[in-house]
Amino acid sequence: MSKLSSYVLIASLTAIGSLGFAINAGASVATTTNSGPVFLGDAGNYPFSEAVQVGNTLYMSGQIGFKDGKLVKGGIKAETKQALDNIHNTLRKYGYQKSDIVKCLAMLTDMDDFDDFNKIYKTELTKPYPARSAFGVAELVAGASVEIECIAAK
Repeated sequence: MSKLSSYVLIASLTAIGSLGFAINAGASVATTTNSGPVFLGDAGNYPFSEAVQVGNTLYMSGQIGFKDGKLVKGGIKAETKQALDNIHNTLRKYGYQKSDIVKCLAMLTDMDDFDDFNKIYKTELTKPYPARSAFGVAELVAGASVEIECIAAK
């Protein structure tokens, strides 16, 4: 298909969609939609929810290697394991499991720790692995070496 044909097709589909929207905008037709977001848990004194559920998708706040209110000792491996344990606990709390994870984002304060991070990540999650992004960051809360946030879907 040529570029011109592709543009014509896209323009046509856009016009049809717009026409349908214009026709339906004035109509008083009842429609059903998924319920809105459900904000779950809280972070105590911090201004965010533990997770937000939209339909069958669970968006979790980032987790660091906190246990009993303190950062675990042992560096990147121990922190990664604890952060993933915290994610697993959140999943279970809201009726999900590790195999429901579809996307993760990892933030590391030292990209030289990436291999050690991956060693633990691979032992805690199984194939097929979720989609993932990883970023090097200057600093994380509480002096953490890693923070992980995930999205799960059923």
